[in-house]
Amino acid sequence: MKKLSKLLTTAAIATGLFAGAASAEDMRIALVVKALGIGFFEAAAKGAEEAASELGGVEIIYTGPTDTTAEGQIEVINSLIAQNVDAIAVSANDTDALVPTLKKAMQRGITVISWDSGVAEDGRQMHLNPSSNPLIGNMIIKLAADELPEGGEVAVLSATTTSTNQNIWIDEMNKVMGNYPGVEVVATVYGDDLADKSYREATGLMQSYPDLDAIIAPTSVGIVAAAQAVVDAGKVGQVNVTGLGLPSEMAGAIESGASKSFAIWNPIDLGYSATMIAYHLSKGDAVAEPGASIPMGRMGEVTLDETNSGAMADPFVYDASNIADFKDIF
Repeated sequence: MKKLSKLLTTAAIATGLFAGAASAEDMRIALVVKALGIGFFEAAAKGAEEAASELGGVEIIYTGPTDTTAEGQIEVINSLIAQNVDAIAVSANDTDALVPTLKKAMQRGITVISWDSGVAEDGRQMHLNPSSNPLIGNMIIKLAADELPEGGEVAVLSATTTSTNQNIWIDEMNKVMGNYPGVEVVATVYGDDLADKSYREATGLMQSYPDLDAIIAPTSVGIVAAAQAVVDAGKVGQVNVTGLGLPSEMAGAIESGASKSFAIWNPIDLGYSATMIAYHLSKGDAVAEPGASIPMGRMGEVTLDETNSGAMADPFVYDASNIADFKDIF
């Protein structure tokens, strides 16, 4: 029944029929996701409900289109504007296309933030990034180094030579190598985010560097392929695969021991933090401006940069202790 109630609420919002279900005093915060039926965003909704329960007097409207289109999100946002919700927190399908509609929302006095996938500055008051480039760069080498107390050889398996995100994260990793004495990066190779090529590159690394201790893959395709290569080479326990991956895809690697741990952002924390930010901005006890710090409950606070963007936290670490809790979510 609970699931049916949620579906009915979303359907009512989409047709503009929702009214009077919440107390008149409740603040209504709409969590607009890229599309309904995606585990990552359903987990974010759990976090939003957690924040609402903690705050009290907050109703979460979890909604989004049925497919990942800007047009679908615009339709949903227009219906939320008609309902005069207090805040809209959106993970955008398009950086620019949502801006006119979200500007209309702000002109009506609705608080608008983006999270996870941002909108252009004109279309929101602030944007919450799941993490930051320096935090990600440090995390991927830390995960390898934590298993190498005496130091050792590590190699990087990235996506393409031109992958902007991966290149930035590797640069940030190299900046902090001095914090991990004895750990040496012996090679960086590229699997082009293709499973078969990533597998071959990982196999080549183990052949070229027989003393290799870890492979760091800051890409969800590469990390899975590298873990399989380690299993097939009979090097579980000798070569640890880590980096950035999805729990649903990496559960087997954790269970086999090919990976001790890996990281990615936690969608529950994201939904929770976005709700906390939307609440404080809507209430007026925080302002979105460069340099401002906005409370995020148990996640601390976010400090905004010159674009009114901020990073939530370090990437969340997944290992044998928690992989079962997340592998069916995303």
